[in-house]
Amino acid sequence: MLEAIKDKAIILHQEVIAIRRHLHAHPELSFEEYETGKYIAGLLKTWGIPHQYPFSGTGVVALIEGGKGPGPVVALRADIDALPIEEKNEVSYCSQNQGVMHACGHDVHSSSLLGTAKILWDLRGQFAGSVKLIFQPGEEKAPGGASIMIKDGVLKNPAPAHIFGQHVHPPLAAGKIGIRSGLYMASADELYLTVTGRGGHGALPQDTVDPIVITAQIITALQTLVSRQANPTLPSVLTFGHIASTGGATNIIPNEVKLKGTFRTMDEKWRADALQRLQKMASGIAAALGGSAQLDILHGYPFLHNDESLTTRATNYAREYMGPENVVELPIRMTSEDFSYYSQEIPACFYRLGTGNPARGITSPVHTNTFDVDEECLLHSTGLMAWLAVSELGSKV
Repeated sequence: MLEAIKDKAIILHQEVIAIRRHLHAHPELSFEEYETGKYIAGLLKTWGIPHQYPFSGTGVVALIEGGKGPGPVVALRADIDALPIEEKNEVSYCSQNQGVMHACGHDVHSSSLLGTAKILWDLRGQFAGSVKLIFQPGEEKAPGGASIMIKDGVLKNPAPAHIFGQHVHPPLAAGKIGIRSGLYMASADELYLTVTGRGGHGALPQDTVDPIVITAQIITALQTLVSRQANPTLPSVLTFGHIASTGGATNIIPNEVKLKGTFRTMDEKWRADALQRLQKMASGIAAALGGSAQLDILHGYPFLHNDESLTTRATNYAREYMGPENVVELPIRMTSEDFSYYSQEIPACFYRLGTGNPARGITSPVHTNTFDVDEECLLHSTGLMAWLAVSELGSKV
């Protein structure tokens, strides 16, 4: 079946490119993917693939049953939402929706899974078991579309034994993939800290409670959470990326300072403990200096764990399909992904699809206004996912 899948991927390559370009030109924000969902469902209907739409608002779920009889179920997932970024690429398929762009490659993920669906549908008579295809909304926005789809039963009726997901990766050249077993991506929580004092004249600090000085103390002290309180062997990151005062000038001490930040780690027990410590440290320091601090936490995605057994098998499948030289091991990343919700429920494998081409100037990172991909990646992304699915179903022939 390996050669049959490769042949199908070649035949479908230009069609998948056209699908990707359509999606890229018509991006929609998280949980607003109304036309995107309709478009995906329309293609599945045209191809005769059974599916459910809408699912969790704007999502789509399809099921392809193998013609060789019942067996295990494998799930494949793609996210479908875009980012609030104004695109600066000068291409024919540039975003037509002002201020919205597929800057994280979800157009690649969706078009790839559609191509995979077509391959599996055409070859369904050659495998047993079923493949569930999940086109998921809202990956870029908490609480994450994955968590919502899981609550709505996407991992039931039928229940997949394993799940695969892929994500674009500009540092890797098109034609390569990256994979890592075990801990791979971090949890992510958003921190909103308000430090309150008593403002006044900058020349009369004795009559004030300076929230800027308090904030400086808090920022410095909270960094010891990672440097002195976290286990050194456990990855943790605390970053404050935004600070602003309500008023203030060269000679005015403001009443209030607001900060925005993120805490990330790879252990749920330490995550909960660390967030409690942040609360106590911030409020305690502020109180000691005569002010107050309120920390509001928006709990985000859990850490992403690639099941070791499944990932070992997937690595071997990928080497068979791509060639051993085109499968590389990835380092741990402290970025986050809501695919992690699936990995907390069933054995999961999330890998990276090479999309870069320095010779053609395709090097921009994700989440930038010049992000693009070498569309040669779509030749590999569709076939590889199909191969992973049928291989995991035990149907290699």
